[in-house]
Amino acid sequence: MLKHTLIHPEINAILGRAGHHSRVLIADGNYPAATKKGPNAQVISLNLSPGCVTVVQVLRAILSAVPVDIVNTMGIPPEDPYAKFGEPPCWAEFRKVLSEAGNAATLEPIQKWDFYKAVESADHVLTVQTGDQALWANVLLTLGCRTA
Repeated sequence: MLKHTLIHPEINAILGRAGHHSRVLIADGNYPAATKKGPNAQVISLNLSPGCVTVVQVLRAILSAVPVDIVNTMGIPPEDPYAKFGEPPCWAEFRKVLSEAGNAATLEPIQKWDFYKAVESADHVLTVQTGDQALWANVLLTLGCRTA
């Protein structure tokens, strides 16, 4: 019986096979998950309906199951109209979830096109596609390793 809050069998299986430096993308509802992924990645669709499930919900569950060393968000290009609004509100939620999980990683934005390249690496093992409607809510996790 699992003790952590992540109970999705396929996600658990993929994370169980993943190792240190493996990458996991939690994608919002706008992310092109079918085309922007690594050659070794599997896509799990949890986008039941708009807003269900959210990136925050998936992040919380994954943090309960595996160590995470690096947390990247998709950075907003300066020429994008949304850039004038500053940091997306969902990033504060991500920080809160990291803190609640006892994870010391900080959010590190990667500019949009570089973010896609980071996801397309051979280390990318999993995309969890959500129905999240928040803008710029994509999170790329780099897994750590268990310590004694």
